[in-house]
Amino acid sequence: MFLKKIAVITTLFLTPLTCSADVLLINVINEEPINSEVGLLRPTKGQSMSQVKVNFGEPVKVYIAVGEPPITRWKYSKFSVYFERNHVIHSVVNKPPKTR
Repeated sequence: MFLKKIAVITTLFLTPLTCSADVLLINVINEEPINSEVGLLRPTKGQSMSQVKVNFGEPVKVYIAVGEPPITRWKYSKFSVYFERNHVIHSVVNKPPKTR
């Protein structure tokens, strides 16, 4: 029994204790503040689709609604806007294209 305890303890000390986790990287809010004078202006939560069009113009691309409730994405040149039904739920800065 004593030898089993020593074997277990030795194994624990010799086995590296590692932790792993997935890291989600989103370059959004820290670099580009929402609706400030410094940074990129973009729609805020709660705005309607018509308000977004008035303030930011026509999107470059409109993705079809998916899911229930329907979530729609509008892509502009520098940011994307996500709508639940007819209202903004989130806007994010588009990731810049990779340069070589």
